[in-house]
Amino acid sequence: QVQLVESGGGLVQAGGSLRLSCAASGRTISGLSMGWFRQAPGKEREEVAMHYWSSSNPWYAESVKGRFTFSRDIAKNTVYLQMNSLKSEDTAVYFCAMKAINTPWSRGSWGQGTQVTVSS
Repeated sequence: QVQLVESGGGLVQAGGSLRLSCAASGRTISGLSMGWFRQAPGKEREEVAMHYWSSSNPWYAESVKGRFTFSRDIAKNTVYLQMNSLKSEDTAVYFCAMKAINTPWSRGSWGQGTQVTVSS
């Protein structure tokens, strides 16, 4: 059974940094697409960053481009989201997800989420 566990969230002041981790178990992240999503109160879930195994570079939402960095460590079966220059609008629950090629994210595996709160 695939399990994704996010960690690293917390409370940070605007301009600060956090590093989120997503540890996978039950299946290797090698060969799979991995993504970070977030959902703020009263808003729909949105894509933040993702890496398709077939692509060399991660994709980023315009709102986080230049501030967030996606990375994956195959040996640790973990993906990360380094978040710098945080803004109050980055406040949300952050989720990681895993999916196979030609599978929609909605049918992939999801973690339980980690809260990120940015105070202004």
